[in-house]
Amino acid sequence: MTRRQARALESDTTVNPRVSRGAKELLRDVLVIAVVAVLASFLIKTFVARSFYIPSASMEKTLMINDRVVVNELPPALFPINRGDVVVFKDPGGWLGGGATSSSEQLNPGEAILSFIGIPSAKENDHLIKRVIGLPGDAVACCNAIGQVTVNGEAINETPYLFAPTLPASAIPFSTTVPANAYWVMGDNRNSSGDSRYHMDAPGGGSIPRSDVVGRAFVITWPVDRWSWLDDYPSVFAHVPPPRK
Repeated sequence: MTRRQARALESDTTVNPRVSRGAKELLRDVLVIAVVAVLASFLIKTFVARSFYIPSASMEKTLMINDRVVVNELPPALFPINRGDVVVFKDPGGWLGGGATSSSEQLNPGEAILSFIGIPSAKENDHLIKRVIGLPGDAVACCNAIGQVTVNGEAINETPYLFAPTLPASAIPFSTTVPANAYWVMGDNRNSSGDSRYHMDAPGGGSIPRSDVVGRAFVITWPVDRWSWLDDYPSVFAHVPPPRK
């Protein structure tokens, strides 16, 4: 092999420093983008919106088992909670059975990463989801002469969202006034929902504290064929008068 051929061969096998530097810069940029995306997801989950998994049938037919919903976590001062809203809230104490929840299960690394960026595992079932029926100060009762729930004396027709829209609207009679800074909540599947009605002997008389509310669910995101906005059915509560002072 001649000296010229040797130099040519050496030139062909030497890594171009510019190419090497470009690959490192590309890898650096990809890593920076990934870190920023994870942090942005974490901040959004913490302060703006978060995904939740539906583990039970208590909100059928509105929400089915294995649905995932996105919850608006912005404070009520910006997005007030209204009657008819579907809200996610922390267990006020004993609603999930003696305080034992599946959140104590160990997450695998993949589940932990997804949970960090706002996509919870089915194991993280330490919250509840119900529909707001009564606001602070509301007098909520069931049932009137034809089996309907009344709010501040006004009967409401819950047919649009109840799983079994037959009367009475609750097999458990109740009459209560919602405390300040609290909400009376009930599941749409009334016969399979351990809601406010079952905790009337607890502090707050079954109403959940505003401080326990994570936010308002506004869209079903999974499965794909279930994608839809969640309705708060304002027409159901349109004629409810303000609570008495």
